[in-house]
Amino acid sequence: MLENLLAVIREENLSEQLYHSLVGIELTEQRVDQHGNLSERPQPAPWRDQATHMYVRPGRMGSQVRLITEPNPNLGGTLDRLDTLQTVVYRALEGDDRIWPLTLPPVVDPAKLAAAGLTQQVNWLTGVKVNYSLPDPVVHRLYSHYTSDFDSLVSFKNALYFRVAQNFVRYQWLITYLFGASPIAEKGFFDTLPEPLLHPVRSIRQSGLLPLGTPVTYTSLSAHLGGLQRIAAAQDAIITGPVRLRGQASPQDFLTGGIGYLQFRDFDNTPFTANGVSRHALYFLKMFFIHLLTTPLPTTNLATDLAAAREQNRAVAMEEPGRATQFQVAGQDLFHQMQVMAEKLNAHTEQWGVIDDLAEVLTHPELTPAAKLLSHAENGSLMDYGLRVANAWRYQRLSSTDLLPVYRSLSPNTQRFILVAMQSGVQFYQVKDEFGADLLLFTYAGVTQVLQERDTQTRDPHARLHQLFPELPTLA
Repeated sequence: MLENLLAVIREENLSEQLYHSLVGIELTEQRVDQHGNLSERPQPAPWRDQATHMYVRPGRMGSQVRLITEPNPNLGGTLDRLDTLQTVVYRALEGDDRIWPLTLPPVVDPAKLAAAGLTQQVNWLTGVKVNYSLPDPVVHRLYSHYTSDFDSLVSFKNALYFRVAQNFVRYQWLITYLFGASPIAEKGFFDTLPEPLLHPVRSIRQSGLLPLGTPVTYTSLSAHLGGLQRIAAAQDAIITGPVRLRGQASPQDFLTGGIGYLQFRDFDNTPFTANGVSRHALYFLKMFFIHLLTTPLPTTNLATDLAAAREQNRAVAMEEPGRATQFQVAGQDLFHQMQVMAEKLNAHTEQWGVIDDLAEVLTHPELTPAAKLLSHAENGSLMDYGLRVANAWRYQRLSSTDLLPVYRSLSPNTQRFILVAMQSGVQFYQVKDEFGADLLLFTYAGVTQVLQERDTQTRDPHARLHQLFPELPTLA
């Protein structure tokens, strides 16, 4: 099954299309006040009562906000959209609210959080989810080489995606090493600090010390779907796993409709970029996913291998950030395999760059996010650092010369119109017509309006949007 997949990709010259696999981001952030306390203000009005808002939704906690980008074949486009959504959020925040840059919350009052019904610590965390899908033409071209091994395109596509998921579990420890960024917890997060956390770690999120819910197996697709069904039947059970299958309404629907995309979960936020997501990390992950796709699974003892991999991930998460990982040799072998793959697939300069840069991080633990964060800790706390970053981000967003820097070529009035539209949950795209002129596409509830800049010159964007989309909710 899936024999010689890398060779087939080369034969079909599919590397360039694979590099343009679709990536979307779901980023959860925490709102805090000017003193670094969790915000007690209600969610901003534009998405307060919109559970299906296109771009921004409340998180599990009242102080959390979740940003959602569309899938994009170009990582620059994904990051541009995320940057715009950050401005959409900042411009809607009320009072002195700002965004906390760290995965773990600031100093918290456990009694207050428990009273809100949020007794599971995992609900207090924020982080990044990466949505990933293969281009349909790639799947179809590859399938033509494996028709004798699979009874349908759907079963073939499921095999591709589930191989990626299984290999991600096997090698998640490397991701935790490279991007783990939750080394210490502030007061209130634990009633009593667990003994293993008496020293800083790479990632408390991945440590295994938090109640994350019911784990699901990745030994096979059928076993995985069966586990999902049992968890769903329990109703109050929470599914936990580093990869979620997406694109269908129920577990068994994946067998007939196929996996639409994979969602890689539980990445820590990074405070080192104003978007909360590292460009370097995304470029690496795209190459890493291709490596997972083309790497065969063990033919024996897969269940044992996967169980050991989960323990390996927890072990790496619990390592002291400034020390070399105990699995450095295995990591060097992984990077060598990725370099061989990159050579065979004619990787671009930026792709080579991120592989080489992160291979260096493997041998220099002081360059990991967790270690860099610790350099800012004072008396075992990141409160002062977190608040400094939160204040700097807020100032940068609100004092920017351009309201929406990604669209700086458009007039200020048009930028304001786009901002209000996106805050209201209207999807927006900018495209060019055959003469190079800007066309502005706004979509809501299945209706698309195509405007030019002159159509957005209004003193009341809300009123104009309601003319275009009468079903748009009126803000209280």
